[in-house]
Amino acid sequence: MKIETALTDFSIRPANADDCQLILQFIKELAEYEKLSHEVVATPQILQESLFGERPYAEVLIGEYQATPVAYALYFHNLSTFTGRPGIYLEDIYVQPELRGKGFGRSLLSYIAKLAVERNCTRVEWSVLDWNEPSIQFYRSIGAIALDEWTVQRLHGEALSNFAKEFA
Repeated sequence: MKIETALTDFSIRPANADDCQLILQFIKELAEYEKLSHEVVATPQILQESLFGERPYAEVLIGEYQATPVAYALYFHNLSTFTGRPGIYLEDIYVQPELRGKGFGRSLLSYIAKLAVERNCTRVEWSVLDWNEPSIQFYRSIGAIALDEWTVQRLHGEALSNFAKEFA
């Protein structure tokens, strides 16, 4: 299914299992931009299982310019206990550097906002690195607000394993 956009030669489509290598390529490109390449351990096989396996954990959109993949967004549902309704958490949104500024990222993000409204979600949320000023400025321009009073917490690796062992 191809989703046409208002941008000339730019369309969006849901990813499929055959896109795992492409998705991994985009993940690696994003990680390089974010100076986090050393954290990427995903493989096409892991993505296949996590995104298209028996229990898919996320959805992926591929942005194509002139029928060539140039962008992606990966997102999943969360739930606001305060509203009792779902939201969408945008884990990644990425446009290849040479094609930024053409509206492709905006188009992907507005499509996700459209999905959120259609799915009766109360919000779309994401994180951005504090040094990524161009992205922060873009997010402010579309009406996004910073949740400065909240900090992200992460339990992973050995700490996650050790804490899991505490359950009796």
